[in-house]
Amino acid sequence: MQATEATLCHPVVDDEMLLIRKQRGLGAGKLVGPGGKVESGETPREAARREVREELRVDPVGLEKRGEFDFHFRDGTVDDDSMYVHVFAADGVDGEPEATEEAVPELHPVSELPYGEMWIDDRVWLPHLVTGETFRGEFVLSDDGESLVRYEMDIGVEFE
Repeated sequence: MQATEATLCHPVVDDEMLLIRKQRGLGAGKLVGPGGKVESGETPREAARREVREELRVDPVGLEKRGEFDFHFRDGTVDDDSMYVHVFAADGVDGEPEATEEAVPELHPVSELPYGEMWIDDRVWLPHLVTGETFRGEFVLSDDGESLVRYEMDIGVEFE
């Protein structure tokens, strides 16, 4: 099975990260960066912009690719059990974030991110995004997505 290509975007506004409380789908109830699947004919950057617009009704400003990772569930019981994720940071947003059917916006201080409400792998790679580092990795989560079975990460990779 081929991995689903997806994006995540993490805008930072005045030292606060704009996260979403996911309302449906994979990870419903968790705090995540806005994002979703890359559609046919779209670049990952275009997909990241579109997803932020769809989920929060704002445009990301200063979009910069910071990472890539493979994301898997150990037993493959989730429909999209393998994802290849392009991770972007943004210097801010143009507009005022609005709640949608998919997402409720929340701002959290970058120095106090609520990792306990996020995917378990976020505590491994998100600090690198926050400090401006680039990374590439692979994360394998348990069947329920609550524990990290294993991971590998390279820091300081270059992207085109």
